[in-house]
Amino acid sequence: MRLYHLSIAILAAALAACGTETAEAPAPQASDTPSVARPDVAVEGPERRILAFGDSLFAGYGVGEENSYPALLEDALREQGINARIANAGVSGDTSQAGAQRLAFTLDAQAEKPDLVILELGGNDMLRGVSPDQTRASFEAMLGELRQRDIPVLLMGMRAPPNYGPEYQTQFDRLYAELASEYDAELIPFWLEAIYQDPSLFQSDRIHPTVEGIEALVADTADEVAAALPPVN
Repeated sequence: MRLYHLSIAILAAALAACGTETAEAPAPQASDTPSVARPDVAVEGPERRILAFGDSLFAGYGVGEENSYPALLEDALREQGINARIANAGVSGDTSQAGAQRLAFTLDAQAEKPDLVILELGGNDMLRGVSPDQTRASFEAMLGELRQRDIPVLLMGMRAPPNYGPEYQTQFDRLYAELASEYDAELIPFWLEAIYQDPSLFQSDRIHPTVEGIEALVADTADEVAAALPPVN
């Protein structure tokens, strides 16, 4: 099991910024990191459609959607020879409850049924002190919707900081593994593992990764995403 410990200072900064992390957040082009146009990697074979459903960590907050985790992940998968096309459905500020409210609409809006949904939510629940029971209920609603539609899921796990108290930490930390087991979903236990100890890989808000941080996350998780894709029929 991957381990995660946030300092009280980082958590305090995150809580302070949490109230401003909304859909009306500053435009991504305000980032200090310039956007770089990347040539499309030509790949043969059937197209693999992935829906990246999450919050600002997927939306590209501060770096632009073109430098977001889903965008760089698509590049990495295509470099592996996987004809991946990833739709970015990240919304800054979303809690798991907000995600549950928009999931069905988002799925209905896709031109074709996704081969895989990458589900990345829960960080804002933790930062706002949402009850783990409420977070669990929201995830159950989303996973139930995806099960009903027969869409495979990869859960991107988060971990709670110790200063919320051992009871909250224990309840939150076990959510992802228990839900993955119950709903037969694939799981990355803590998907920020590769960067959380390196402040240089975070923007000045100390919450959102820089482009370099996102590149490190993609390098660390691309193989697990590839493995979560169902076999081609």
